[in-house]
Amino acid sequence: VQLQASGGGLVQAGGSRRLTCSASGRFFINYTVAWFRQAPGKAREFVSAVKYGIGTKYYGDFVKGRFTISRDNDKKMVYLQMNSLQPDDTAAYYCAAARFLHDHNYGTERYYNFWGQGTQVTVSS
Repeated sequence: VQLQASGGGLVQAGGSRRLTCSASGRFFINYTVAWFRQAPGKAREFVSAVKYGIGTKYYGDFVKGRFTISRDNDKKMVYLQMNSLQPDDTAAYYCAAARFLHDHNYGTERYYNFWGQGTQVTVSS
């Protein structure tokens, strides 16, 4: 599967942004899709994931109800709606996919073997 992330840009603190991960390839429904982010000088961190099949959703602790992940299997897209954005959310956001990923591994980047290019989100104060 190939992934392409889009939707990044400049937003003021307190604002919202929706990121889109577009996939190509077969059997998209069989893939857990996640968002990770990486700020300059920091390690990449898990943001959110939506499981294959039933679509269970997972979030990083820092999200605190501000972000919502969703998927449209017919369109082969995954969305990340981000609200109440803060300057600390400034980062390059990456979508990633893994086929039939075990629940225990949704937050660990090494288990994702397909990655899209990053889309930059910059939150100004």
